Amino acid sequence: MQFTVDRDVLSEAVSWAARSLSPRPPAPVLSGLLISAEGAQVTISSFDYEVSAQLSIEADIADEGTVLVSGRLLNDIVKSLPAAQVTLSLEETKVVVTCKSSTFTLTTMPVDEYPDLPSQPSPAGSVDGTDFAHAVGQVITAASKDDTLPILTTVKMEIEGETITFFATDRYRLAMREITWRPADPNISTSLLIKAKTLNDVAKSLAASGDLTISVSEDDDLVGFSSGGRRSTSVLVDGDYPKIRQLFPEETPINAVVNTAELIEAARRASLVAERNGAVRLQFTDDNQVTLDAGVDDNASASEVINAQLNGEAITVGFNPAYLNEGLNVIDTEYLRFSFVSAPKPAMITGQETPDGENTTDFRYLLMPVRMMDQ
Repeated sequence: MQFTVDRDVLSEAVSWAARSLSPRPPAPVLSGLLISAEGAQVTISSFDYEVSAQLSIEADIADEGTVLVSGRLLNDIVKSLPAAQVTLSLEETKVVVTCKSSTFTLTTMPVDEYPDLPSQPSPAGSVDGTDFAHAVGQVITAASKDDTLPILTTVKMEIEGETITFFATDRYRLAMREITWRPADPNISTSLLIKAKTLNDVAKSLAASGDLTISVSEDDDLVGFSSGGRRSTSVLVDGDYPKIRQLFPEETPINAVVNTAELIEAARRASLVAERNGAVRLQFTDDNQVTLDAGVDDNASASEVINAQLNGEAITVGFNPAYLNEGLNVIDTEYLRFSFVSAPKPAMITGQETPDGENTTDFRYLLMPVRMMDQ
């Protein structure tokens, strides 16, 4: 096998395929990238029995063939090469990478031990890649990072007709985002549990290429994503996801509207002095202000007042600083609304375009309060 291609094209392709490589592969060959040269295209693939990635690039192919080499090492090598044409050739059991005066030699791995990649399922529909990436970026923050509760490390994609709803929770906060898409079957109704990390990688690496095609296997055990000549699949997580939709309150007698940027900055500053397991306290008052304070001893404390348009009785609540800041930072409107049932109950945060307008409920972030010492 031998082919020549521009360094930038090869580097981008190898880097994208290498993203799916497991840091602890279940078999040594799964640390490799499978590279096949045929006709006028080079296909690069990765697989770890759960997630697969594959793309093709055009290249000047002198000899067809297939090789398997260390993916992370090849990625590091190609990124380090000068901006010029790169030739990759198989010489006996070695792969030789040359670019101008640089030459690298890599040991190959047995191609016949590499498993077959799963086939891409039938397309279920397509969605605007930017909308998809933005939605995933908003909900992903609420997914758990605790592997002892694997079901909570997933994002639930609930598909009903032309609507996709994303859910994520770590038990302390919930996030929900709705977007529209173009289903192949307008009556489609299904739900998918996808590892949050996998979905985040898809959003970052595929969604920027325009429309994203979503594919689902007939037995609902595999989901596929494709865009711009790049294809990936993921095994779905099996289990019962918590019924969190019903936790979002239908009626909230207390509502407060705040400028998003002002609140983000004030909360960030107050969080600097919040103690471990402490809270940032928000006091919404009748004079249309909210006071943020943190710190309860002589070491450090903070207090800041910003405008807030309150509708309902005055209320004081405390939140985990990290959970509060992460939720605020994914609000993409100029204003946001806190909606309360009561102080001990979770607060719902939604976006709002103007101080007096309707709140946008396509994204909702439900945050459990921290019990304050004086409550």
